[in-house]
Amino acid sequence: MSQFIDTPVPWWQVMAIGRNPRTTLVRLAITLVLVFVGFRMSIQPIRVQGISMQPTYRDGQRRFLNKLAYRFATPQRRDVIGIQEAGKQVLLLKRVIALPGERLRIVQGTVLINGEPLEEPYLLPPTNGVQNPARWNIEEVRLQEDELYVIGDNRSMRQGDHYFGIVNENRIVGRLMNP
Repeated sequence: MSQFIDTPVPWWQVMAIGRNPRTTLVRLAITLVLVFVGFRMSIQPIRVQGISMQPTYRDGQRRFLNKLAYRFATPQRRDVIGIQEAGKQVLLLKRVIALPGERLRIVQGTVLINGEPLEEPYLLPPTNGVQNPARWNIEEVRLQEDELYVIGDNRSMRQGDHYFGIVNENRIVGRLMNP
């Protein structure tokens, strides 16, 4: 009759991988799969391309979108969102400035929401008493119940060089996460 001697497991091994390494590896594999799938479902990496969101975000910066942000909430004014461009694998990063049902107009670079000027602290401050050099003018539009008006923070760009306007809410990928 043979006797098995139960040798004690060193404390460092118990702390690192447990008493049963095979069970620990299975648990680790399951955890890694769940974390990876959860990450892919809830967070989207994005790289800022171009200067349309300066000075808030610079060209080349890497950020993350919270893809679950609007699952149970609606976009708010001043949110920075990722928008899926129709038919392309490109995400645009823009700021929400008008909400569903509102009237928007831009007069000489000043955004008016329902006739009232919009405070935009994220824009570049005037230099030497001179206001933002771009004097954009947009005729009044009234947003439908599923529409937002988005625009970049860099209003010193020529109006024709800037992508902005009405976006349907179903094109929103998520809200930019704070740094």
